[in-house]
Amino acid sequence: MERADIRPDIWPGPGPRWLTAALHTAFALLLVGGVARLLTEGPLTGRTGWVLALFLVFGVLYVAGQARAPAPAHGGRPTTRHLLWLGAVLAVWLVLLAVEPSATWCTMPLLFTGLHKLPVRLAVPLAAVLVVLVVATELRVASGGFNPNLVLAPVALGTVATAVLVDARRLSAQQRLLIDDLVRTRGELAATERHAGVLAERQRLSAEIHDILAQSLSSQRMLLQAAERHWHTDPDTAHTHMKDAAGTADRALAEVRRFVRDLTPLDLAGSSLVQALRELAEPRRPADGAGPVGVPGPDVEFRLDAEPGAPGPLPGPAETALLRVAQQALANVREHAGARRAVITLTCLEDRITVDIADDGRGFDVSRPPRRGGAGTRGHGLAGMRNRARQAGGTLAVESTPGEGTVVTMSVPLPAHGDGRGTA
Repeated sequence: MERADIRPDIWPGPGPRWLTAALHTAFALLLVGGVARLLTEGPLTGRTGWVLALFLVFGVLYVAGQARAPAPAHGGRPTTRHLLWLGAVLAVWLVLLAVEPSATWCTMPLLFTGLHKLPVRLAVPLAAVLVVLVVATELRVASGGFNPNLVLAPVALGTVATAVLVDARRLSAQQRLLIDDLVRTRGELAATERHAGVLAERQRLSAEIHDILAQSLSSQRMLLQAAERHWHTDPDTAHTHMKDAAGTADRALAEVRRFVRDLTPLDLAGSSLVQALRELAEPRRPADGAGPVGVPGPDVEFRLDAEPGAPGPLPGPAETALLRVAQQALANVREHAGARRAVITLTCLEDRITVDIADDGRGFDVSRPPRRGGAGTRGHGLAGMRNRARQAGGTLAVESTPGEGTVVTMSVPLPAHGDGRGTA
């Protein structure tokens, strides 16, 4: 991140505008005061004319420097043009100081508008020299006895100006360090967020590829194996399995193309979640987890527990997650559970919608990590389903006991607004 991205109130540039305006106003008032004293002190002579011209040059030079040779920003090095301008202003002021003591106090704005931008090791000695010159001039033109204020007042004012200068430089250095830390922290945070985003996107893509391709390839493999078994004994059945495998490949290809376009799953295109889940239970849909005729697999039944017209419209990610979890759970049942029957139940309550996939298969111990090749280990398995549920704002629960089957339940809260109803 560049410093230009920092807000103006955090990175103020050359200085607050009110302070700059106050310094310029003070210089103008002191300059006018010096000219007024020159014109009212005594009779006008030729000397008065050229001293007045010198005051004018001094003022014009000061004003021109603000536009043509501005002071550097905090932390920046003074430019050569600024240094030349400062030298010229001080030179004219020294000449004025020698011929007209009323120019003495014009040095105070110079301490702030010019010298405070120099490095401290140069600004402090130069300020001390200016104070000494002011004291010497005041003593030179003083009348009567010695007045201590002529020495103490310039020294006190010069000390205050120098202390302000040094403290301003210290605060400026601290501010630069804080801004550098802020910029570095923002950069590190942005890098961390980008890395987390990359990991989340990789996980999402991995889950989508698994659900689209892995399940399809598994169904195709089972169909091709069944076709091979019937190739010589029952050519018609083998030919049917081959056609089903080709249909599964076509369906997976359509899913991949739709996924690339980042649209909803093909099962939900033009249909409701209820229709998509009901189709999973149809007996001749090899890609949906029920298995085609002639291929070992459980009988799948779909049940809807809802009022007429329910469920209402759901957010796209929630519908997709519910469907994908049902597909994954049925794929696990078909490949690992050895079940004879499975039931998909969609339950619509007032505040949430739930899908349950229950089977009467061999089950497993949910408290122990599944063995390689066991239920839940194919691809993403249970971990992938839990991640989908979490991303959709829902929860996933798995209940299973060895020998007594398995129930996978995903629940998603319904939106708090809207009364729209879907079509069952």
